[in-house]
Amino acid sequence: MYTPKEIEQYKQDFEHWEKTTLKETLDRHPERREEFITTSSAPVKRLYTPLDIAETDYQKEIGLPGEYPFTRGVHSTMHRGRLWTMRMFAGFGAAEETNQRFKYLLDQGQTGLSTAFDLPTLMGYDTDEPEALGEFGKCGVAISSLRDMECLFDGIPLDKVSTSMTINSPAAIIWAMYIAAAEKQGVREDQLRGTLQNDILKEYTAQKEYIFPPHPSMRLVTDTIEYGSKNVPLWNTVSISGYHIREAGSTAAQELAFTLADGMEYVRWGMARGLDVDDFAPRLSYFFNAHNDFFEEIAKYRAARRIWAREMRETFGAKNPRSWLMRFHTQTAGASLTAQQPEINIIRVAVQALAAVLGGTQSLHTNSMDEALALPSEHAVTVALRTQQVLAEESGVANTIDPLGGSYFVEAATNRMEAQAYEYFQRIEDLGGVLPAIERGFFQGEIADAAYRYQKEIDQGKRKVIGVNAYNEDHGFEIPLLSMDPEGYRRQVTRLKKLRQERDQGRVGQALDRLRIACQGTENTMPHILNAVRAYATLGEIVSVMKGVFGTYREQSWI
Repeated sequence: MYTPKEIEQYKQDFEHWEKTTLKETLDRHPERREEFITTSSAPVKRLYTPLDIAETDYQKEIGLPGEYPFTRGVHSTMHRGRLWTMRMFAGFGAAEETNQRFKYLLDQGQTGLSTAFDLPTLMGYDTDEPEALGEFGKCGVAISSLRDMECLFDGIPLDKVSTSMTINSPAAIIWAMYIAAAEKQGVREDQLRGTLQNDILKEYTAQKEYIFPPHPSMRLVTDTIEYGSKNVPLWNTVSISGYHIREAGSTAAQELAFTLADGMEYVRWGMARGLDVDDFAPRLSYFFNAHNDFFEEIAKYRAARRIWAREMRETFGAKNPRSWLMRFHTQTAGASLTAQQPEINIIRVAVQALAAVLGGTQSLHTNSMDEALALPSEHAVTVALRTQQVLAEESGVANTIDPLGGSYFVEAATNRMEAQAYEYFQRIEDLGGVLPAIERGFFQGEIADAAYRYQKEIDQGKRKVIGVNAYNEDHGFEIPLLSMDPEGYRRQVTRLKKLRQERDQGRVGQALDRLRIACQGTENTMPHILNAVRAYATLGEIVSVMKGVFGTYREQSWI
């Protein structure tokens, strides 16, 4: 970006400044602490200058928005042309309760739906199974059958909304229920828009909500990619999620590297299936965390776009520019929220959301102030949504594209983040690839070490958390918490029992038998899952068939 003559002059100017102006100031007023670090414990220099980005090639590494390498954004007008989708995560209790929350959020100006499922659903159990006892509706909505899905989206036209679903191991089944519910509304598959998280690799790495072993699980993901590319072209069949990796305690660089490594592994499996990369890559999307360190997060998003564009074009040979685009959703950091002084979480969320917007996100969820205590109340979720609306309409940050582009600090941080990601890619390759690295506990160990270091810094007072180890309050803060319908569980179990009595049992049995045969062979399982769902086979029944063929997974100790 600069000539050798200019660089030499900058170097002389900087050295002179250090010896005179800076030294005089430090002699009078030493800095607040000896070392400044990011949320990821990376050192932050006192000052960034052209010297820190002297080797950066503007055209190749920064460029213009909407053009390769997309460092400055995937669209040429970014938020001037269209604001990010405001997609608040919602789901609790029975389908009827979450349906009411969906309608409330849409009335408040939300522009997309995002569905949270309860733990039994995430683990493939029906609500009335013994393994599900006591977990109904606590971390999301309970969905055990197509009938529940019909209730969940009752009165919500599925050809008019975009729906994101955070579901992984049983993702193919829940997606089939959504497709079938849309059919009941008269909506065709090719009209549906939305995103399926469906990222099983990060489950083995971070969140641990897996059911089947890695290889059959990857087969199911590839089945959805293939089916979606041919039948549901507007749907993002995998949202590759760094969010949960970060929530488990990773650094920003680990989140970036491990997430992109997972994304590239899905591309390899799709191509190994015989799919043309340009037929499915444009519908892969990403899901990142927005943590507390403002500039580190922005650098992470910019580096992510650049790496993905390069790898898709140069490593995987994608020809369609849409395959080079990294489109991503962002959620503010749940792990950063505190139960102490919960109203302070509003401030944390605002800072994190601002970083996501300035980093060029296409979709955003802002956490509610009460999420360290309970599922969000209506009041808290409204404040969180209003935070996004203030950023969009009042702050001016959406008026120009990549306003921090060209900042010596941000560009240097982007370069550093990219370099760290490639170091991790090499280490993963040296272990034999993503699946062998997971099986050997590499990802898990790296995340555990980072989480331990972060917590140790808090415990030792090196890292301040307001309300926890700094500026504590003796008296508690009282905020209203969500209370769920106590009749929800009974209503859900009654609906499930009635379903089993009324459905055509012969049709269910035939559909499950065909699914079992498909799982034993090599054909795509999605059409058979859809037929089972349409016959009102339950989630638990379908998962049971798959367990009988694929088995279940138990993680090996890696310590």
